[in-house]
Amino acid sequence: MNEKTGVPSVSRRGFLRISGGLAASTAAAAASGAARAAASAQRPNILFVLSDDHSAPFVGCYGDKVIRTPNLDRFASEGMRFDRAYTSTPQCVPSRASLMTGRSPIAIQMTRFSAPLAAEVPTWPGLLKGEGYFTGVCRRYFHLDGPGALDPVTRDVFQRHGLQTFAKRLDFFRADKGRETTAAVMNEFFDLLPKEKPFFLWVGFNDPHRPLDAKAIAQPHDPKSLILPRHFPDTPALREDFARYYDEIGRLDGEMATVLGVLEKRGFAENTIVIFMGDNGGALLRGKGTLYELGCHVPLIVRWPGVVKPGSSTADLISGEDIMPTFLEAAGVAVPKEMTGRSFLKRLRGEPSEGRKYLFTQRSAHGQGLPRNSAAFDLGRAVTTQTHRFIYNAIWQIPYSPVDFGGQAFWNELGEMNAAGKLAPEFSRIYFSPTRPMFELYDLRNDPSEMNNLSGNPEAAAVERELKAALQEWMILERDYVPLPISAGPAEKKKNKKKAKQASR
Repeated sequence: MNEKTGVPSVSRRGFLRISGGLAASTAAAAASGAARAAASAQRPNILFVLSDDHSAPFVGCYGDKVIRTPNLDRFASEGMRFDRAYTSTPQCVPSRASLMTGRSPIAIQMTRFSAPLAAEVPTWPGLLKGEGYFTGVCRRYFHLDGPGALDPVTRDVFQRHGLQTFAKRLDFFRADKGRETTAAVMNEFFDLLPKEKPFFLWVGFNDPHRPLDAKAIAQPHDPKSLILPRHFPDTPALREDFARYYDEIGRLDGEMATVLGVLEKRGFAENTIVIFMGDNGGALLRGKGTLYELGCHVPLIVRWPGVVKPGSSTADLISGEDIMPTFLEAAGVAVPKEMTGRSFLKRLRGEPSEGRKYLFTQRSAHGQGLPRNSAAFDLGRAVTTQTHRFIYNAIWQIPYSPVDFGGQAFWNELGEMNAAGKLAPEFSRIYFSPTRPMFELYDLRNDPSEMNNLSGNPEAAAVERELKAALQEWMILERDYVPLPISAGPAEKKKNKKKAKQASR
């Protein structure tokens, strides 16, 4: 630790050490790691690192000049940064289900928090295990066996029907109990790793999930120095909350150093694909729980020595559904035909690749609460292109309610300001209107903060028709249970009724 700056010192590979020290690899450990790497040289190891509630703009390598993320920035300089990566949903449970299965939460019936993943649905670690990989998940809970706390009725149903099956798909599982460090649990995994096998390890961070700690890092970010998103009202309380969010990202940056340090010490750094990603957007205004940019747009960085060009980037649209098929293909494992995710392995290899034209996201129940507001229950669908986003609020009658920060001081203050007529009209409209628009359309290039709804605007009619039709097709093919956004009008109904009558003759 540099006593003057409070910043951890730098290891020989350039990653910062955290307190407790990550010593340089010993000759014996390096030799052992080299032997293991040679044994699985044809099949790369896979290390998937997932932050929790982390929106894409808030990493230094994504252009944030204030946040301090030296390890993630250095990691990006050694791999490929994805500038348009989105999770399939702005919520942890269905998002992780999509990452694990390569399918939408709707298709695998994981849109409700209390629904465990069905045993018959193939998963990323399960398929790798079947092909000889040693697989594990550690730290933050994977969320795919239902909620941690069950009411007596639900617990009985789960037990009688044997619904909690996810841990059986793994060789190793350690939930975060607050007693083990990241280094300790990773080393436990590697101590159990058979020498002849490649590995898959999923490491889940707790940061920057709320509640936000006041002293997450030794040198907190100055609230006054932060550059607020355009849709954030500028108040001292909001700045203080936002600074703590930055601090927790700074702490996870230190965790990333630990993860990479253990990998290096064990001798696996050169034959391991390392993926860093956020599970969904931050619990911020118009973030987690919403289908806007801060809700679903997440950081995604991939390092693969000898394959991925260091310091590269791409603006391809990437869905959370695409993660599993990409790295199954990289491991030489067949991709199940029912998987709707699309591999971007060619992009990683620097080969010609055509990205997605349309990317789909969805919102459903959040938590186990009764549907009293949009935080607990909402039904929304969205389609995003390189230039636009179209959002369909199926239950538009319910006003906006924040997910995970409804009781925070800054939100309460904004409510009081709105009631007193002291909040700017644009903020009153997007946060405190009694209802929401059923349809929203945004020009992401000219209006990245999504403040100007173009739905119904004649000049944007062609784009709206195109995106609404694309969303309709996707909902039909996914067998979505939400009413479709395009319905037959009076003229169409009359015409269809006439055709049906003629056909019956």
